[in-house]
Amino acid sequence: MRRSSVAFAAVSVFTLASGIAAQQTTVLRAARMIDGTGAAEITNAAILVTDDRIVAAGPAASVAVPTGARVLDLGDVTLLPGFIDAHTHIIGRTLGDPLNDLAVVKDYASYGAIVGVANARATLMAGFTSIRVVGTRNFDDMALRQAITDGRVPGPRMENAGNLIGITGGHCDENGFRPGLIRYGPEDGVADGVDQVRAAVRYQVKSGADVIKMCATGGVLSEGDAVGATQYTYEEMKALVDEATKLGRKVAAHAHGTEGIKLAVRAGVSSIEHGSFLDEEGARMMSQRGTFLVPTLMAGETVEKFAKNGVLKGLRAEKALAAAAAMRKGVKLAVANHVPIALGTDAGVIPHGTNAREFGLMVEWGGLTPMASLNAGTLNAAKLLSWDARVGSLAPGKLADIVAVPGDPLTDIHVTERVGFVMKGGVIYKGAGAESR
Repeated sequence: MRRSSVAFAAVSVFTLASGIAAQQTTVLRAARMIDGTGAAEITNAAILVTDDRIVAAGPAASVAVPTGARVLDLGDVTLLPGFIDAHTHIIGRTLGDPLNDLAVVKDYASYGAIVGVANARATLMAGFTSIRVVGTRNFDDMALRQAITDGRVPGPRMENAGNLIGITGGHCDENGFRPGLIRYGPEDGVADGVDQVRAAVRYQVKSGADVIKMCATGGVLSEGDAVGATQYTYEEMKALVDEATKLGRKVAAHAHGTEGIKLAVRAGVSSIEHGSFLDEEGARMMSQRGTFLVPTLMAGETVEKFAKNGVLKGLRAEKALAAAAAMRKGVKLAVANHVPIALGTDAGVIPHGTNAREFGLMVEWGGLTPMASLNAGTLNAAKLLSWDARVGSLAPGKLADIVAVPGDPLTDIHVTERVGFVMKGGVIYKGAGAESR
């Protein structure tokens, strides 16, 4: 009897955490709905959800309410697909944390994953029901994903890269410490030459990576490298992309510099992350090949602020100011050349849970319309992740990832920063009908 009671209690705790007990047919009603495809906004809208799937979505008059369904009238809000952030670092401390620079040598190995639990919850509550994690250490992203999938902690569904891959001493390495203190090899993502690059890709995939993250150029926050300097050669990039493609994985390329962007595009990457110094030729190449830009404008805004207020100093401050200024021009070039754009924030550089500010910056810095900005953070991002058959739009058969924002984001895009309702996979995590969790 005692073992049975303990087992029942354990099942009850797991059921509450995962939301399984709350599954039922639910109808959401709202003043407006934007479905993520770019189609016109629908007024007086409704969505029918059964278990974890959308059954119907459209004008309320066209959505029948089954007998016994739970009906939630959310009022003067706009229903949207769950937001997607295609560039996050969910594990560990954020840039503003005074111990961030020393975390690699002072934090316990498991500390970053524990902090990631809080980061994941903040991200979900901000309306981001799916994220792409483009690099960490120790495969902590895999551990967090497993805990979320198992229902032990709340968080977004995750597409993970495992360790970032880059050259010795490059942006994906750990620099600025005494020689010999930190030594990484291909399994850790530090790989030089074609053979090591292929080995690095294989090990990330073996360890659970859904996507491969490569550092094609220098970065803002790394020590001792120029932000726009090309790091991998074309031959190394091509070997990396070929190996990833053979194993069924896309490649995301960290690339600020003009030449590094073009080399990565020629090598066949699926996305350019940041793209700060993008020029006209590079934008045309990306458009012709369908290469996505993930502009991470919030990261540019943040490092610019930190350079001006002294949080970043010396070379890192110089790089931050140069990249942020260039980023404002680069994203406009991408838009003018019809480069596909997916929302990404570089969360970890910016505080987790503030991700939705990226929608407004894409409008203000990039010149996107509010509708195009919303598409970048829903269906476009889902396409980049190859998840568009599951998420990214409010269509029958897709997972019931649904958020609600006050008012109309087509009138004021910044209402995306005030998400009041979050449903992921049919489970309500925030707002009317949410369980305590």
